[in-house]
Amino acid sequence: MASVSSTVIATHLVRVPVTTVWSAPESPRPVDAPVVADEPDVLGWLAALDANSADDESGDGRLGLHGRVESQLLLGEPVTVTGTDSAGRWAHVVAPWQISPKDDRGYPGWVPRAHLETLPVGADVGWPGREPATTDGDDHPAVAEARRHIGLPYLWSGLSPLGFDCSGLVLYAWRRLGVVVARDAYAQAELAAPVDLHDVQAGDLYFFARPGRRVHHVGIVVRPGRMVHASETGGVLVEEDLSDERLATLVAAGRLPMP
Repeated sequence: MASVSSTVIATHLVRVPVTTVWSAPESPRPVDAPVVADEPDVLGWLAALDANSADDESGDGRLGLHGRVESQLLLGEPVTVTGTDSAGRWAHVVAPWQISPKDDRGYPGWVPRAHLETLPVGADVGWPGREPATTDGDDHPAVAEARRHIGLPYLWSGLSPLGFDCSGLVLYAWRRLGVVVARDAYAQAELAAPVDLHDVQAGDLYFFARPGRRVHHVGIVVRPGRMVHASETGGVLVEEDLSDERLATLVAAGRLPMP
């Protein structure tokens, strides 16, 4: 299982409730203007996307975020700025609270420079603090957190209670426990300690992949054969038993660290 550095190096903090991490400064479409404004309007952005809900990946809906958006960053999240575009409006960042094989320093991508505030030189930002427990009865805390968002519409690369993708839900749930994990599903599979599919427990992860391909989907185990997950095919965050279609691509299970 991969380890996390004992120190966090960062030069800036996210100063807005949520900022979207783009593949390039040219990635946003006109419909994305509300979320890249200096004071982002995420709800207005999502409403604009949903007005084009019938569009495919070439259009102005949520599916059109594929290939354009990498992740999101939340208020107070540390980043290191590694460069800017020629106009100085966009910052290329790495986010140490999101482990990624793409960069040892953290998840990389582009965000509007106005969404960041500069840290004093030498500031110690540390790791995310553990939030108050949200468990109900004997639920695993990650399961309890995920259940709070059932019915939320799926958002590609979403990382906040305004919209999650599958691995974003996992990252968010563990971050609330004070644990830093990988951002993408395939990287979460590499980070997690392997668990036999017959030995899964609540709070473990199910991983899904097509033949010859890397892991593309992840869900949080509620009990053997049942998971809570952000489903793009279903369009919402849902708790459900594994269908025959899901079982056909279930390739592994794993266990992430707990505080």
